[in-house]
Formats: sequence, structure tokens, C-alpha cells
Amino acid sequence: MRKRLATPNPIPQDAPPLDEGWLELDKAAVVEVTSEEREYPVESALVLGEVRGWRAAASGMQIIRLFFDKPQRLSRISLVFEETEMQRTQEFVLRWSPDGGRSYREIVRQQWNFSPPQTIGENEQYTVVLSGVTVLELVIVPDINRGAARASLKRLCLS
Repeated sequence: MRKRLATPNPIPQDAPPLDEGWLELDKAAVVEVTSEEREYPVESALVLGEVRGWRAAASGMQIIRLFFDKPQRLSRISLVFEETEMQRTQEFVLRWSPDGGRSYREIVRQQWNFSPPQTIGENEQYTVVLSGVTVLELVIVPDINRGAARASLKRLCLS
């Protein structure tokens, strides 16, 4: 058996670099959101170069939908969540539609435990092979125990 030691590549804790071929979502899609806090609008999580991220104006389940101007071929999805204030267990579901939102196919469903100040970030990177994507939907349940937490999203990038 031949063997060698590998140097671990650290998982980035922040948004992906801007030069990785990410879609310019502000030019490629219309966004629909269930609510947003005035200081943290949804485009702050979608536009390259923004750093504030999005935060819901109300607690409970929230939905962000991207309606693409033309069907997209997606190969990577990057999601970054951040919670610095309260301990909670969040669940999110990422789905896509090939037919303008009449039907959806689930990409991933995941739960994450935030426990500030030790665990404040969740950084998810997915490699996918999706063609003809007309809608991408992110459903966030900020606290599966139905607490008063508000959903937030630091960054969503697609390529």
C-alpha cells in the first residue's frame, strides 16, 4: 500500500470568493421573499460583494424563491448561515423547479445547531448537476422548537 500525508484544506468560514464564476443573481433572477428586515434586505445575501446578509422581519418559517429569467444549469450551490445571538436548531430545505414552480424536486434538507458563541456559522457547499432550473426555493425554519428566532441567510451563491 502506498501512502502519503495530505494537507487538510480548511473549510472557508465566510462567503465564497467573488472570482469563482458565480451567477450574478441580481441580473439573472427575480427574488420573492416572505419577509425581510429593513436593514437586512434579501439582496444583501444574493448580490456579490454585499456583506450584511438577509434577516426576516418576523419569526417562523420563511421562504426565498429565485425565479430565473431563463432556465439555468447549476453545478454548485453555496449557503452561509450565521447566528450570533441565540441557541437554536435550524432546518432548511433547498428545492428546485423545472416548470416555473408548479412542481419541485428536493436537493437537500438539513438541520444545524447554533450555539453562540462557540458555534455561530454554517457553511454548506453542494456540487449538483441540475439543468433547466427555472425556480430555486430555500425554505428556512429558524427554530424547529418553534421559538421566537428569525431566519437569516448570510450568503447564497450559485454557479
